[in-house]
Amino acid sequence: MVEIDVTCHLEAFRRFLVNSTCRSFIPESYMRDPEVFPEKESEPGSIYIEAADKVTLKKIRDITFVNANEVLGIIYTSKSGNSKLKWRQMAGPTGRVTGDASQHSLVNLSMARVVSPEYIEDLMGKQPPPESQEVIAEVKMEEEAEARPPPEGPRAIPIDEEEEDFEAADADLDEQEDVEEQEREEAA
Repeated sequence: MVEIDVTCHLEAFRRFLVNSTCRSFIPESYMRDPEVFPEKESEPGSIYIEAADKVTLKKIRDITFVNANEVLGIIYTSKSGNSKLKWRQMAGPTGRVTGDASQHSLVNLSMARVVSPEYIEDLMGKQPPPESQEVIAEVKMEEEAEARPPPEGPRAIPIDEEEEDFEAADADLDEQEDVEEQEREEAA
């Protein structure tokens, strides 16, 4: 674990929360909305959003999605308990992230652009331990993959079009209930 103390934009920390907790099942509309945050009360792991105005949108699995305006702070504890991070508003959407982060959280922080690979290298010192070198290499590979142009050839189906073909029968039980509930809401 390493101690983190960086300044970042609220949206970057929101992406970190999504990547760390609900990337596989967050609705696409929530993913694109910068005011929608995951919140989690039960242990292990928790996320608390402190905001001037907060409205509960929907609960999926153990995550409650909230629409939050004027976010003042966020408290995040990972499921393992190894990462404990706080984002505090400094000015507008800019805030300061402090706390302890595990190697897994470092990867997610870097993918969300909260920290840079160079920042991780500085944290680890000139000669990081072998396990940290793996984390740094993984982060750099992720960034290189994002920077590469898409391969030529047949065009890939955009994610949103793929999701339209998703059927309730293809989901696990929790997702089936969510899809069925959403269909009932849309029909009403």
